[in-house]
Amino acid sequence: MSRSMKYLFFSIKLDSRRARPNLTMGPFPLCVLLPMTVLAMVVAVAAEGNAVDDEYTWPQWKVPLVRKRRTVPLGSPNFSARPQPEPSGTCGIECQRRLPAASLDDLEQFLSYETVYENGTRTYTSVSVQGLNEVTAWSSNVSSSSRHKREVYGPDTRFTISDKQYSTKYPFSSTVKISTGCSGVLVSPRHVLTAAHCIHDGRDYLDGVQELRVGILKDKSRRGKGGKGRGGRGKGRRRKGDKDQEEAQEREEQGEKGGRKGKGKGRKNRSRRSVESGRPLFKWTGVKKTQVPKGWFKGVSDGLTADYDYAVLELKKAPKVKHMDLGVIPSVKKLPAGRIHFSGFDDDRPGNLVYRFCSVSEESNDLLYQHCDAKSGSSGSGIYIRLKEPGKKKWTRKIIGVFSGHQWVDVNGNGMQQDYNVAVRITPLKYAQICYWVHGDSSECQVA
Repeated sequence: MSRSMKYLFFSIKLDSRRARPNLTMGPFPLCVLLPMTVLAMVVAVAAEGNAVDDEYTWPQWKVPLVRKRRTVPLGSPNFSARPQPEPSGTCGIECQRRLPAASLDDLEQFLSYETVYENGTRTYTSVSVQGLNEVTAWSSNVSSSSRHKREVYGPDTRFTISDKQYSTKYPFSSTVKISTGCSGVLVSPRHVLTAAHCIHDGRDYLDGVQELRVGILKDKSRRGKGGKGRGGRGKGRRRKGDKDQEEAQEREEQGEKGGRKGKGKGRKNRSRRSVESGRPLFKWTGVKKTQVPKGWFKGVSDGLTADYDYAVLELKKAPKVKHMDLGVIPSVKKLPAGRIHFSGFDDDRPGNLVYRFCSVSEESNDLLYQHCDAKSGSSGSGIYIRLKEPGKKKWTRKIIGVFSGHQWVDVNGNGMQQDYNVAVRITPLKYAQICYWVHGDSSECQVA
């Protein structure tokens, strides 16, 4: 009980002692008034506690429906684009303030999408958006604050999760590596959310997307079942092909390309040294199809391209790893801590999972600026926060954005560029689209 409430209770108690000769105060007996006052104070304390608790609870959003309108075949992509670790010319928060609000027709065009399949074929799907006016207002959360240069701000606050006991356990295990050099996060048993620029440069798909793969962290010290006893002979014994594949995966993890096939002495020693180091290996899984929103493509959304820097990959086989659900939050800065978290495979720490957390410095309806220390390779990581489930004491992590990475931002729309760390927010509309990609049925995506 607060000091002011204690004082109020003591005053009421003192007044009741003085009023004992006359057991009425106006039209109400004191014996009735006193319990009512105490009850009112209890209700006030409970209401205050609920208000505080609501700040730590996931809000429930009614989201619009994104429905397929028509799907048409397209020609096969050239797969000729080169990765751009630092996209330039992005219209950031300040630049977007000068743009007119997108109409419903515009949004439907931006949310239409291309699908590339594993055999190299491609389709275009137009969509309709329903129930947009019924969604709770997604108010602007723009705030002014100073920002600094990207990557590492003063002391490096990143944490290398090198211990296999942690890197292969949730939530770190939900982070995956994309074969084009980015990171991603599992948002369903077989769907990965990543950045669109990790797949497409705005004009064409990247070289390597036709054979896109996703790496799942695994404990490389595990040599299979039955590996113990008699040198690992029996049911769990690895075949020669399995060993060669594991060494090839390890060469890819360490950035080695080409080379002769076979069992070179140096290659074998590198494999042994890497196993002894205790760092995890990647188990690579092929991608069945890739979906990118049309808003990311050049000449479609003009200054809003950065808002659509996300893509979803459907895996051929579901890994036995726990995924992280999507969430929608109206403002990160208004949360009690105001911090975000994400893990990725930064290029300057090859083979290691890197975790970080930081505060958000500025946010708009679709973008987040933050000071998280990061390097190339972490683009596409899932940004998450941890809040309580409504009506429960259980705390749950959910993905609220995609780390786009360091970008050269056109601040005022006049060509003057500054470099910031940018993330794309999961809005109700984006939630509806990604949920539709994952489930294939928009009726399962009405509430976030």
